[in-house]
Amino acid sequence: MLKSLFRRPMLPLLALPLLLAPAPLPAQTGGAPYSVDGRSFGRLQDAVNAIGDGEGTIRIAPGYHRDCAVQTAGRIAFVAAEPGRAIFDGVTCEGKAALVLRGAGARIDGLVFQNMRVPDGNGAGVRLETSNLDIVNAMFRNSEQGILTADDPDATLTIDRSTFSRLGRCDRGLSCAHSVYTGIYGKVVVTRTRFEKGSGGHYLKTRAIAVDINDNSFDDTQGTATNYMIDLSSGSVGQIANNMFVQGKDKENYSALIAVAAEERKNPSRGLSITGNRASLPAGIGRTSVFVADWSGEPLAIGANELGAGLTRFEKR
Repeated sequence: MLKSLFRRPMLPLLALPLLLAPAPLPAQTGGAPYSVDGRSFGRLQDAVNAIGDGEGTIRIAPGYHRDCAVQTAGRIAFVAAEPGRAIFDGVTCEGKAALVLRGAGARIDGLVFQNMRVPDGNGAGVRLETSNLDIVNAMFRNSEQGILTADDPDATLTIDRSTFSRLGRCDRGLSCAHSVYTGIYGKVVVTRTRFEKGSGGHYLKTRAIAVDINDNSFDDTQGTATNYMIDLSSGSVGQIANNMFVQGKDKENYSALIAVAAEERKNPSRGLSITGNRASLPAGIGRTSVFVADWSGEPLAIGANELGAGLTRFEKR
């Protein structure tokens, strides 16, 4: 039962721009916006509470949902009844996120999160505080942060076929926010996902012990005041493979695309594989950058990558 609950067919990545494009939707009216096993609920928190410490799926109707919830127990799948048309818009719980997750596990499927802002500058679609989380076919846009996590070295965050757009900030004298920022998670897996139009900070910043970052696009051509594409802040093992990187013109820090252990050497990085990627700088930019900048001092496994003009393969820092 558990496997069937948390496993659904996924949509092709190429369908995401059309599926998740802004579309005129009415505010949620008529029938109840949330349902669990045929039971209807007017508030998302009531639906979460109905599942309690058990397992269940909350089906979320199309429309703009100015609502939020905190999961403290159980395993819950938050599933859009129509992928890309259930939009959580601008409401956060606990001054954190639309979904604050600290139960026994969660899944997010087909939802859109937008316009999340809070006083400390870390307004997110999802705040993950413990346990595993699987995200598929989701969009995070126009917010301070897409996903922010605490530490859980025994858990895994998986993101597949999703889009992160117009996220991040470094202003107001506050710590920067990023499109995705994870604490020390056991593993972070990001596949077939698009990062674009960053508005500050890094696109993917993680302190995970292990990573699998495969078959994604990092398109910074319309970014503003952005930093690294991938920042493995504490070091990491695993792989960064088969991704596309395009660095934009408007950078706060253009010195590297991928940074390894730039803040601390808490995790081993020996053998981190970086291969099969394509990376480029804007034509006529008149500057250079480094594809991989390493502070770990450990031997990395940098294989064949296709690098455009002005990019140096590796630099030890």
